[in-house]
Amino acid sequence: MSDSIQNNAPLPPDAPALPKAWPFEEARKIAAHVEARGGEAPALLETGYGPSGLPHIGTFGEVARTTWVRQAYEQLTGRKTRLLAFSDDMDALRKVPGNVPNQEMLTQHLGLPLSRIPDPFGKFESFSAHNNAMLCEFLDRFGFDYEFASATDYYTSGVFDAALRRMLEVHDEVVATIAPTLGAERRATYSPVLPIHPRTGQVMQVPVIKVDPDAATVAWKDPETGETFETSVLGGHAKMQWKADWAMRWFALGVDYEMSGKDLIDSVKLSSKICRILGKAPPAGLTYELFLDQNAQKISKSKGNGLSIDEWLHYAPPESLAQYMFNQPTRAKRLFFDVIPRAMDEYLANLDKAVETQDPLVLQANPAWFIHGGEIDSGLSSPVSFTALLNLASVANAETSDTLWKFLRRYDPSLSPETHPYVDRLVGHALVYFKEFVRPAKTFRAPTDLERVALQDLADALKQADASLSPVEVQDIVFEIGKKHQIQPLRAWFGCLYEVLLGQTEGPRFGIFASLFGLPETVALIEGALARDAHVEEAVQ
Repeated sequence: MSDSIQNNAPLPPDAPALPKAWPFEEARKIAAHVEARGGEAPALLETGYGPSGLPHIGTFGEVARTTWVRQAYEQLTGRKTRLLAFSDDMDALRKVPGNVPNQEMLTQHLGLPLSRIPDPFGKFESFSAHNNAMLCEFLDRFGFDYEFASATDYYTSGVFDAALRRMLEVHDEVVATIAPTLGAERRATYSPVLPIHPRTGQVMQVPVIKVDPDAATVAWKDPETGETFETSVLGGHAKMQWKADWAMRWFALGVDYEMSGKDLIDSVKLSSKICRILGKAPPAGLTYELFLDQNAQKISKSKGNGLSIDEWLHYAPPESLAQYMFNQPTRAKRLFFDVIPRAMDEYLANLDKAVETQDPLVLQANPAWFIHGGEIDSGLSSPVSFTALLNLASVANAETSDTLWKFLRRYDPSLSPETHPYVDRLVGHALVYFKEFVRPAKTFRAPTDLERVALQDLADALKQADASLSPVEVQDIVFEIGKKHQIQPLRAWFGCLYEVLLGQTEGPRFGIFASLFGLPETVALIEGALARDAHVEEAVQ
């Protein structure tokens, strides 16, 4: 059963208090930017995509985060917005990706625009068309509301023509801005314009001999043949170098907001300068931190380290991934398998809080409000945490969902796969995660002498406890025994329970786990661990 809860009352930009969530701080930036340009057209938010590779988890993160900023802006101002997913598909292929077929064919087309290279998969008219289709399918899969834009289409159809003419008018000033950031050799030949070779179709990175803003052309010399060409910058016969291209796009389209990764800080600064030279203020934006792998190294598509989006969704629902992406975008975070359970439980806790609150400022600061587009669906919740399910699977050594559902029904007879399908999804994910990550990594330790006495005391207390005790009451028993035996710090007592009984370093609130597993079963688990470690000690002696 589920209920949809909405609380979308608009908040004025000058409200004395705003929801304490980073998308609203970004929304204020956009509101100021839109006001400065006259505030007439809807705010335009943009995300960029390089179609030389397939969409990945970073693509999801950027579009999701931009979508949440968009939601906050609309809530803040009551004004409309557009989200443009822009594909840089006129970029030249400089290196053949290692994860696609027909490597030899692609090698023969190096230097051509991605939109003029055959599809190595043989399904679309070009390599970029294939990857653009994958991008749209990817974004549609998660229900994002966006407009797709192709650089090739915009260049060839004339959308950029006026901006390209303006780029030629300020050509020398743009060169003067970029040149100091280049090495001596590159500085001597730099131009923001990359003409397309009229015969080979290659994107030419060559010195520009002459710039003619009136004719909208540039003259350049073919380094292979020495032949001089005069090429129009209009209609897709040329494109801009990366930083100039970004600035030209902001200028041409009137982009109000675009976020980017920490690795692009210098590019943002230079593109912003060029955008001002062209005649407009650059968009507002957020610099987000990069993802790190399990060894705290930057995630790299070419290295293949880190975690793919399909891998994540193999182990948990998309709401957990959204929660992970929402958290502290300006702080570097590890992106590895072990972050999944905590992200899932954070989402579940936030959804419960969202269902309970009546205060719009509190609700609209809740990540669940953003994740669900302002509509809170209580059906996408669970009375049992993902971590508790993992620990239950671990102790029961569960192979099928029936095993976990046996415990869940005993914990709460109203639960069933039919009435709580989202819980059933979590059960399925928990089993997969347990089998592939938890079970292979289980490492039990023996208790210390003090812990052994405390564990036996806990087993005796649970034997005498009423089986109908609530999880909170069971937790109180566990807590009091830890204090009674003066285990310091007290969190070490709970660490003992996880490490000695479950073979792992952390887990859910033990009271919830014991209630799920059953008090008699928990007593047997404790006594079994004590007996196991006693046998080990005897063998050593």
